[in-house]
Amino acid sequence: MDFDFSDDQEQLRDAVRKWVDRSYGFERRRGAVRAGGFDRDTYTELAELGLAGLYVPEDHAGMGMGPVEGMVVMEELGRGLVLEPLAQALIAGAVINGYGPEPLKTARLGHIASGETLLVLAHQERKARWHLDRCETKASRQGDGWTVSGSKSLVPAGDQADAFLVPAMADGRMAMLLVERAAGVTATGYPTLDGSRAAEVVFSNAPATLVTQDGLAALEHAVDIGIACACAEGVGVIDKTMALTAEYMNTRKQFGVTIASFQALRHRMADMKMQQELARSMSYYASLKLNAPAAERRRAMARAKYQLGVAMRFVGQNSVQLHGGIGVTDEYIGSHYFKKLTQLELTFGDTLHHLGEVSARMQDTAGVFA
Repeated sequence: MDFDFSDDQEQLRDAVRKWVDRSYGFERRRGAVRAGGFDRDTYTELAELGLAGLYVPEDHAGMGMGPVEGMVVMEELGRGLVLEPLAQALIAGAVINGYGPEPLKTARLGHIASGETLLVLAHQERKARWHLDRCETKASRQGDGWTVSGSKSLVPAGDQADAFLVPAMADGRMAMLLVERAAGVTATGYPTLDGSRAAEVVFSNAPATLVTQDGLAALEHAVDIGIACACAEGVGVIDKTMALTAEYMNTRKQFGVTIASFQALRHRMADMKMQQELARSMSYYASLKLNAPAAERRRAMARAKYQLGVAMRFVGQNSVQLHGGIGVTDEYIGSHYFKKLTQLELTFGDTLHHLGEVSARMQDTAGVFA
């Protein structure tokens, strides 16, 4: 099997990496964190690179690319610890294009691709515990339209978003609706562990547009895209964490020699390297399975997110231990990579949740016999 990237994919990676190196330094990121964890100018720059329109077809002013290109982009944004939720643009583009009616596609996809509209998925509820089929938010018909009432938690940049994709129960079945952040919407924002921004969002008879009445299928697909993005972003963060740790070990001296010469520490770096490569291979697996049939795709995402969770925790914790005290100081960028890994491990379901999903989705020919 050929795992080489195409010339276009390598050029895309190079363009994003150059933007991160040139335009998104540590001080700019610290400024964004102090300002609340979201910078609209940065999001606009990402959109101007075409990244918000990766999953938007070309006839709607997008780039018409696929999961591998999304993976390439998210890896580079992970290396740069970019705060802005580009994964939400990929989710929005895919859901609207894949499930929405033609008038909605025409009205929305171009604005998503250009960055004019930040459309985010608002699906988590306090009682759901990452189970996607548990939903208390309600949708009701109002004349020719709909209204939505309910609460959603941990909505990425929820108090900065222009609109929301909201799963809600309608006539006993989950539907997916689009809600503008205008009448009937209250968003309370707060910083998250990694310095980005989220919000608690309350919908009170908020006017809505129906995306699809097959809301659970759309939600599962949306979350699976989010998982693949989180896996790719995690690989980028792990890569940079490994590089920082190796550099520190080749600089820090004890007993007159660099600590990189200590055999026990070299063994720990070797173990971290194994987790790094396991994470990378499972991220590839997740991205390549995004267009598979739903049942196969869901199994693949659970497997990938479980392995990435193990790898992120192992690499992050060992990096801090190998650094010593400096590894947890706010002034050192390594601590911010650790916090990002910690948050990614919890995003779209933590490691134990996905271990349960893997177990529940096992078939008769499970494991090595599959």
